[in-house]
Amino acid sequence: MNLPADVIHFIVTTVLGFLSGLEVKSYRQQFHPESTTYFFGTVRTTTFLALLGFVLYVIDSQHLVVYTAGLLSFTAIFALFYAQRLRENKTSVLLYMVSLAVYTYGPLTILYPLWMPALLFVLIVFLLNARTTISDLSSRINARELESLGKMVLLSVVILPLLPDSNVIPYIPLSPFKIWLAVVVISAISYGGYISQKYLVPGKGIFLTGLIGGTYSSTATTVVLAKRAREEKADAMMTASIIAATSVMYLRLIVVAFVFNHEIARSVLIPFLLFAGIGFVVALLYYRSGNRTAASLPVSGDNPLELGTAFLFAALFIVMIMLTHAVTRHYGVGGLKIFSFLAGFTDIDPFILSLLTGKYTVGHQELFAAILISAGSNNILKAAYALWFGSWQKTRQAFLWLTLLGAATIAAGLAGPLL
Repeated sequence: MNLPADVIHFIVTTVLGFLSGLEVKSYRQQFHPESTTYFFGTVRTTTFLALLGFVLYVIDSQHLVVYTAGLLSFTAIFALFYAQRLRENKTSVLLYMVSLAVYTYGPLTILYPLWMPALLFVLIVFLLNARTTISDLSSRINARELESLGKMVLLSVVILPLLPDSNVIPYIPLSPFKIWLAVVVISAISYGGYISQKYLVPGKGIFLTGLIGGTYSSTATTVVLAKRAREEKADAMMTASIIAATSVMYLRLIVVAFVFNHEIARSVLIPFLLFAGIGFVVALLYYRSGNRTAASLPVSGDNPLELGTAFLFAALFIVMIMLTHAVTRHYGVGGLKIFSFLAGFTDIDPFILSLLTGKYTVGHQELFAAILISAGSNNILKAAYALWFGSWQKTRQAFLWLTLLGAATIAAGLAGPLL
């Protein structure tokens, strides 16, 4: 026998309200065990609040007069409780926020699929139990970085859809929409690595810092690691971290390629995975013989969501598009290969994005070669940085392996795609 829908909704609301009450009780016992005063929001109170929201919504689901009156009545009761709490210098309204969420279980269960109220319950559980983690994280976050994130969200969500998706800029075979989309994607990937490196894994070890630094900037990470290697005694862990950062770079380029050009991405997938795998194997060998004690490492580079950084990247991207277009038109395939090698000694992201998004007179094989050549020459640049900022005694292994990876990547580009 099938139960009526209202009965199912009633049962779900009751269960979620009861479980939320248990979670509130657990929160109090975990974070306020010393509190002996009266406490608003027992298991029974929370359960009845969920049921009250359900019943009052069903009574008048069209105008919500009764439901709103119930909410206001509950708020008035809580205000009396809160006034007493203020006399004790306790200003938190967390329990009121949780109670408001519980009050909406009934309407959510009726109006939406089960996953919606269930998701709300999961978020309540997560936020209550993550109190310590959230407090620690919020105390370490730079307010300026939050402001930069807000500006970038504004430019991405509000400005990006308004940009024209047609080629309106002379000599640039790409629309303003796609140009800024490329900036947003690269900035988002870099920002993820930047935040992880700065806030999630600080002091978790040089090797892990090198891995995450590769998602942000393998070149900057190599420079920082090489400088650290010069200051300390020779350690295989530094070599492992430098090689790991470059290995992650290959994976990062695969992701970028799949976002903007699936055809090119399928071509570079095998060689980039191969070189990344070789790099990780070599890094693991050095890791096993290195000093695994945790050590802090300063975050390399600027916040990629700083507007100045984003606009600079956009300018470099446009310049690379124009230069690549001019080189391919006047100097052909040979000129593109030479230009690709030289571009690798700069920031390769704008150049590779220009290859993935632009429309040129060269074919698929030539674009494949240009991407691999630039990635290879960038490895050679990092090898030189490792030796220059480190020393022959302490970073020569990293120098040799990065040079080998760079030469092999260039050779693979000249050989052409396998598929």
